[in-house]
Amino acid sequence: MSDRKPPARAVIFDLDGTLVQTRVASWEIFSRINDRFGLGVDSPDKYFDLFRGNVFASIRELCQDERQASEVSDAFLASLREDYTPALVPGVADVVRTLAGHCTLAVMSSNAMQVLRRVLVDNGLAYCFAHVFGGDVTPDKRTAIAAFLADSGNGFGRRCAADYDETGHTRTPDRESTVLVTDTAGDVRDALDAGIRVVGVAWGMHGVDELTAAGAEFVALWPQELPAYLLGDAAAAGPVGTCAVAPALGPAGSCGGAPAAPGSCGCGCDGTSTKPAVAPRRERRRAAVRAQSAGRHHHRDPSAELVEAIRRVCG
Repeated sequence: MSDRKPPARAVIFDLDGTLVQTRVASWEIFSRINDRFGLGVDSPDKYFDLFRGNVFASIRELCQDERQASEVSDAFLASLREDYTPALVPGVADVVRTLAGHCTLAVMSSNAMQVLRRVLVDNGLAYCFAHVFGGDVTPDKRTAIAAFLADSGNGFGRRCAADYDETGHTRTPDRESTVLVTDTAGDVRDALDAGIRVVGVAWGMHGVDELTAAGAEFVALWPQELPAYLLGDAAAAGPVGTCAVAPALGPAGSCGGAPAAPGSCGCGCDGTSTKPAVAPRRERRRAAVRAQSAGRHHHRDPSAELVEAIRRVCG
């Protein structure tokens, strides 16, 4: 890490193998597709090899013709929408919330949009991400990266709240300050072809050597290395502003219908509320910004200030 890159302004996460543990969960689903269509992918290692490039392009090469390729891809996506519920990588939720306070976050996946929504909502991370690109909407990551870079509003992130940043202090990310975080060599190559930076993670499909050989500028061994590398000294502050207040999750990690935590305003991470709104969302944002600013200028704990501000706003 001696050759220090500039701090990231935008971080694009891959989902499977990067944010969630995918080896067992996705193989169990694909093995049924393999048996149904006789694709010859009869071991997890052969399945993981499909991710050396775009997984759906790899699947197409296994098929007899375009008709079968379409049937296989449709069946795979349908099974993922219905049955795929992977666990979050331990420690990654805090990492996402730390980065969301400083960067615009996006997530890109070959998976279906329905899966992305389920995973992010159930883990209280839906409002940390400003952009979400699913495989059923944007079939390859180069296209998704190009769409993100072309968006004139890509400097406005979500700071762990439903509304988009309105502070006016955003800086539009360019290719040098936009970083893809991924676990596959194919994604590394796609990102480099799109002209952005790439950081790998060692806990997913491909290992440190393979990710480095593909061109990743750094490979994290633990999730906590990501903010340290991408933010530099700013990472030491941890989650800031609205992101410093963890969402109230249900017993199984789900927000749906769970009682609000003591002292919270009853706002669910899926956009629902267990209590009538007392103030507009923008006022909650301003309260969070005031609390964060007070913590900076008076050396007080910004998390404590923010909690107190939210309690006053929510009554």
